[in-house]
Amino acid sequence: MTARPANAHQARLLRLLRDGGPNSRAQLGDQVDLSRSKLAVEVDRLLETGLVVADGLAASRGGRRSHNIRLAPELRFLGVDIGATSVDVAVTNAELEVLGHLNHPMDVREGPVAVFEQVLSLAAKLRASGLVEGFDGAGIGVPGPVRFPEGVPVAPPIMPGWDGFPVREALSQELGCPVMVDNDVNLMAMGEQHAGVARSVGDFLCVKIGTGIGCGIVVGGEVYRGTTGSAGDIGHIQVDPDGRPCACGNKGCLEAHFSGAALARDAEDAAREGRSPELAARLEAAGRLTAADVAAAAAAGDAAALDLIREGGNRLGQVIASLVSFFNPGLVVIGGGVTGLGHNLLASVRTQVYKQSLPLATGNLPIVLGELGPTAGVTGAARLISDHLFSPA
Repeated sequence: MTARPANAHQARLLRLLRDGGPNSRAQLGDQVDLSRSKLAVEVDRLLETGLVVADGLAASRGGRRSHNIRLAPELRFLGVDIGATSVDVAVTNAELEVLGHLNHPMDVREGPVAVFEQVLSLAAKLRASGLVEGFDGAGIGVPGPVRFPEGVPVAPPIMPGWDGFPVREALSQELGCPVMVDNDVNLMAMGEQHAGVARSVGDFLCVKIGTGIGCGIVVGGEVYRGTTGSAGDIGHIQVDPDGRPCACGNKGCLEAHFSGAALARDAEDAAREGRSPELAARLEAAGRLTAADVAAAAAAGDAAALDLIREGGNRLGQVIASLVSFFNPGLVVIGGGVTGLGHNLLASVRTQVYKQSLPLATGNLPIVLGELGPTAGVTGAARLISDHLFSPA
């Protein structure tokens, strides 16, 4: 992809076609503040660039029927979602539909060189599958704070060796296309906004519970990143002044008490102390426990597993209640690997939020699980790079 929109009107048209699919000139005209003649000029210029193509006759609205316009069908974006323990890589078309998706276990603590070797290997597999010849752009999510303009991680607590690494520059050279980098939770929020549960919501919070905990903040339809890119780092809000030590160096952080890693540790303690026969059996069989084991034990009626989920949900709910009182969102989305805990977790979070926040903030506030699961991050990554490419150069 070499062409870029020449002005804000063309950028708006490209994003409308991305988010809404093929459309007629008349229907596009209903959504933009342009005269019919000016709209025709901008559409014709986009057709000349090859970014859009004619796509069959539109439905008649009286008079001569016009052609539908759609984004060039050969456009391909790479979405990469790097988590603490795995990597997801997907290829999408211009409308951000996932055409192919691969996942591979990977410890982010192995460092950027090892992780990116795996990313490039998965991208090569997608190419070899015939889904894509080359990528027009790539979006990358990493599990830590990012200095967004430069695409550089900054002092990420669970990512030794990544501080200051030039992710955008390095991957752009390897992939041969433009690259944008953001925090993984922001990309999950963008994915749910584009194709998930937050499609019609302008102001919402997206909480990701994985190895750590973070929050994507969407204001007026745009991700809010803060001055230095660390907005939404709720995993390091203190919930117990005398609590457990956290990877960030402080004590009593939410993440130290309830996250995928904390839940696994507490589950193993319960198993070894004889409080949960179900978890003990799973620990003996596998040698370690994960949040998925806690979810399975809870589904089987294990009291200790249910208590762990309720206690963690209460702590998370207390933090979210404060955020709701402060931000007054229209929706709270909960996603990430720990959402396998499902409605037991959701019930605890809702109880705390509805109990602690003002009725004015919670009277119409849905608190729901994300819809997209593991494709939320890669969809958001593709959305990130398309937002960049569908902006005037």
